[in-house]
This record gives sequence, C-alpha cells and structure tokens, in this order.
Amino acid sequence: MARELTLRRRAARAGEAKSAVLFLHGYGADGADLLGLAEPLGAYMPDTVFLAPDAPERCAGNPMGYQWFCIPWLDGCAEEAAAEGLARAVEDVDALVGRVLEEEGVSADKLVVFGFSQGTMMALHVLPARAEPVAGIVACSGRLLEPESLGQRVRVRPPVLLLHGDRDEMVPIRYFREAGEALQAAGFEVFAHVMQGTGHGIAPDGLSVALAFMAERLGIELPEAGAKGR
Repeated sequence: MARELTLRRRAARAGEAKSAVLFLHGYGADGADLLGLAEPLGAYMPDTVFLAPDAPERCAGNPMGYQWFCIPWLDGCAEEAAAEGLARAVEDVDALVGRVLEEEGVSADKLVVFGFSQGTMMALHVLPARAEPVAGIVACSGRLLEPESLGQRVRVRPPVLLLHGDRDEMVPIRYFREAGEALQAAGFEVFAHVMQGTGHGIAPDGLSVALAFMAERLGIELPEAGAKGR
C-alpha cells in the first residue's frame, strides 16, 4: 500500500489553478528544497499551483533530509534494500500523482513533473508506466533507472526535458547521454540542455529552459523576457 506523503503547496498567484507542477526532490533533501523555485517560476506561470512532497523515508546519509530509496554506494545499504525501497517508492509516487490530479482538479495533460537527482530517477521510472501521460517531465541532474527494460515498462510517452551540469560530480553527465539515447530509442520526444560549468545543481540557464519547456506544454504564453533559453 502506498504511503501518504507530506505535501507542501504554493498556491497559484492568480487564484484558481489551471495547471500544476509537481517537484520531486533529490536524495537527502526535502520538498522545501525545490518548492523555492515556485517564486521565480510563478511570476511567469500565475495560473499554476506548485507542489512538493517530502520523500517517504528519512535519509540514511543525511538524517535531516529524506530519500525515495537508499543508495548502496552512498549510505552502505544492501542492494536488496535499495530494490525494495525503489519498489515501494514507485507505488508512493504513482499514488501521489493521482492524488495531486484529484485534489487540484487538473487533468494529467495540465501537470508537469519536475525531478531533481533521485527525484528525476523516480519521475522517469514512474510516469511512462502510468495510464495517462502528463504534460511533460523535467529531468534534472539524474539518471534513467534500468534503461535496458524501459521498453517493457512504457505505456505512455510524455515529452521529456533533460537538464544536466557538465561538471556534475554526484551524477556524471554520461547518465544524461544514456537517458537521452534510451528514451529516444523507446519513442519519446526528448529535449536536452547542458548547463556549462555547473555541478550537481540547477543553473539560471537551466531554469530558463525548464520554464520555456513547461510553458509550452501547459499552453502558457511567456513574455519575451521570460522566454530566454527557449
């Protein structure tokens, strides 16, 4: 049974939400870590509600934060524990997406899921296996888990934007290329942007590209200044 996650929310500036962005944070962080992006993004997306859960488990490598599943090479957990944690987290994220659609009253084609690091892993693993495609996936600084079995899991193919820093020391950029190749081979529409000189994080140019991608998928018209990086 899926665990009910604590969900942080930043209401649409215009009042009633016509679209939603769901952030999935990285290993050792929490929902507040990405929800801060609602401030700059919301200025250009006033009809959008922003949501960010805390992952279901306290992080073994950082007890102040959370994890979607343990990572053996970071925290020393067993491979079996990581696999079991991933399986449970898949159920959690799947249920969470359904909860967001119901509670916010938006359709799947008006939802973008924005993952960072381990949150990207969850987004790319869960969303292609759902019955309804979301408007798009922003996959930042992460990787595609089990790329060899992607074709067997796919039910829908939402467009994907891959973002990665070329100096990422935590998730090397080779995983950016691997994800792009596997997604394209499986029939996904893939967009990609490399943040030059950036480590494991989101640079301003990457956020600008993400804004343009999300706005286009959600039918939001951006002013010229907000569309830089398109």
